[in-house]
Amino acid sequence: MEAEILADRPIRVRYAPSPTGHLHIGNARTALFNYLFARHNNGTLVLRIEDTDTKRNVADGEQSQKDNLHWLGIDWDEGPDKGGDFGPYRQSERKDIYQKYIQQLLDEGKAYESYKTEDELEAERELQKANHEMPHYVYEYEGMSEDEKAAAIAAAKAKGLEPVIRFHIPADHNYTWNDIVKGDISIDSDSIGGDFVIQKRDGMPTYNFAVVIDDHLMEISHVLRGDDHIANTPKQMAIYEAFGWEHPVFGHMTLIINTETGKKLSKRDETILQFIEQYKELGYLPQAMFNFITLLGWSPKGESEIFTKKQFIKQFDPERLSKSPAKFDQKKLEWVNNQYVKNSDENEIAGLALNNLIKAGKVEADPDLKTIEWVRQVTNLYKQQMSYTAQIVDDAALFFSEPAELTDEDMQEIADDQAKPVIDAFYKKMQTITPFSALNIKNATNEVRDETGAKGRKLYMPIRIATTRVMHGPQLPETLELIGRKTVLANMEYVMSKL
Repeated sequence: MEAEILADRPIRVRYAPSPTGHLHIGNARTALFNYLFARHNNGTLVLRIEDTDTKRNVADGEQSQKDNLHWLGIDWDEGPDKGGDFGPYRQSERKDIYQKYIQQLLDEGKAYESYKTEDELEAERELQKANHEMPHYVYEYEGMSEDEKAAAIAAAKAKGLEPVIRFHIPADHNYTWNDIVKGDISIDSDSIGGDFVIQKRDGMPTYNFAVVIDDHLMEISHVLRGDDHIANTPKQMAIYEAFGWEHPVFGHMTLIINTETGKKLSKRDETILQFIEQYKELGYLPQAMFNFITLLGWSPKGESEIFTKKQFIKQFDPERLSKSPAKFDQKKLEWVNNQYVKNSDENEIAGLALNNLIKAGKVEADPDLKTIEWVRQVTNLYKQQMSYTAQIVDDAALFFSEPAELTDEDMQEIADDQAKPVIDAFYKKMQTITPFSALNIKNATNEVRDETGAKGRKLYMPIRIATTRVMHGPQLPETLELIGRKTVLANMEYVMSKL
């Protein structure tokens, strides 16, 4: 099947976002699969900005898309920022190009001016709904002669109405294609919903028209996208056929579902973070996000789940795109990111953690070098178990917050007759050890063990609670060194007063 997938033309694919918001997980997957397909086949990846829906475009929407794609590690060969032989690469700058082809369809009688108002269309849809019919456009010139049609158009123009341009869908026609992911698909023209709009009243083309013109003129060989576009494919194929053009090879990736709810990943689903920028701010690593998203609907050979970008490029095979819904598992993402955190350079992780601490107000916005080094050492205490660096704010709270009040469970641990001698002996040693280092603290702990006979939990738990006022935490000697002698002694004096 691979020869059929690759066809006999140069591999050219595109990622074509709308600048209507931030980069969503689903769109990131589309970009990523197109990127891997292009790189695996030494092809070309085009970035095209589909900004014809001017009402929904947001300020900096295009830049946000590009920044987050770059952060993920995705680059492209042609686009608005790189140029190329097939530009412009923003649809808003291609209006004159589209107009030429719209006029051609009008001249050939394959498209026409439609003057139905929004109110008329809405009334039509309500009637169809009441009659349990699928919503569809009803041809407004049905049964009219050419003279009657011309008179109706003239009357509409006299009222000052602006038309849309509709494409005339052929009746009783099957649109069939071999989908890379789903195999053979056939959709009847009668189920499309009637003649559809290809140019809006403001003169801008609609998505289903512009995308065909762009993909043809940019010589796009393959279109990999989400399966929510399957309903658009026959409309686009109708445009290709109207011009006598060959359509690209289509591949529609299965939807992504939330494992917690079992429902399709929706931007309205607030149980899960869905935008790349949110994960970036939490201190997820781009390599981990690249790894995790690639496995949403695509499976490599073997059992391994951690790959480098080069490994993904080398083995990316579209035949291994899944036919079943991809499961977005937040816990699995945390596990994947933890694998990368553990193996990443400590300075990189410390830098991300520092940003999280500054944002949380735990560290000043412009820390000095001493503070930066101290944060690096604190972060190293938690590096092995961190799923993402923002966890440092809560996990390392004992370094940045007022000491916790002793709980009933804490008091039960240190109410033991053996606990007080351990705490007293350790307190004396904390007053005198020099330097106040993890090594000397560890040695002091061993001396207290020998002097009191306390071992295991009976030794370490009273010391941990007395010095940090919490029962759990990272390696104790390193923790106490970073907390500092003054705070350790203050904590111990407070606890001793409670005994």
